[in-house]
Amino acid sequence: MASKVMLDVNVLLDFMLKREQYEKSKQIMNLIVEDQLKGYITPSIVHIAGYWLTKGYGAAKAKMLLLALLDHVQVIDLDHETTLHALHSRMNDIEDALQYYTAMHHKIDFFISCDKAYRKDAIPALPVYTPDEFLKRFNF
Repeated sequence: MASKVMLDVNVLLDFMLKREQYEKSKQIMNLIVEDQLKGYITPSIVHIAGYWLTKGYGAAKAKMLLLALLDHVQVIDLDHETTLHALHSRMNDIEDALQYYTAMHHKIDFFISCDKAYRKDAIPALPVYTPDEFLKRFNF
């Protein structure tokens, strides 16, 4: 069975806006499209990505890109109790905590983010990798 990966917004934006980590993020997205990985995001990731994609490309293209993304990536959310756990966690960045604890709640295998700050607060049950680290670690 394919590993379940939570994608941070920076991975999606690097791919869709062709930013610094474009090639590695593209490889991650290709693995999801090819069903070698199962990709997950949260509604707030859609919200944040939508904002930056609209700034970069305009609303019509932003919607098109997000709809294409959602053909391959599942949106998951968190409940009240998970929100409380995230807010009581040692993670200082509230958005990061909510994303991370949502992934844990849904038993995601790996968290992929270009934000290395995630790693300092990660627990062994849900390791955090950059796209490059993930691809190297699992020989993709």
